[in-house]
Amino acid sequence: MSRRTHRVEDLLRAELSSLILRRMNDPRVRLASISHVDVSPDLKRARVLLSALGSDRERQECLEALRHARGFLRTQLARGLRHMKSIPELLFELDEGPEYSQHISSILEDLDIHD
Repeated sequence: MSRRTHRVEDLLRAELSSLILRRMNDPRVRLASISHVDVSPDLKRARVLLSALGSDRERQECLEALRHARGFLRTQLARGLRHMKSIPELLFELDEGPEYSQHISSILEDLDIHD
């Protein structure tokens, strides 16, 4: 990954986090945080990984709210990041990493107990 791509990822993560916290009034996204952003090499698409607290249903609602607000968020990014030629298309996904890690940890703990 180039240094430029890495800088754009960090910038988008910070700006999106701020927008979600300060500009979005949707209560479904109040417990969401951006865990990682992957930008394509051509800077046309950004895969935004999202951590959200709550039940599976609440997490899905949060994801849908952000997908619905994609245009608003992109417009706000364009206003705040005027030095960028274009703002990438935002593709929101739930970050399953923490849940998967917890699942693996519980399996390992069960193995330790039974040995």
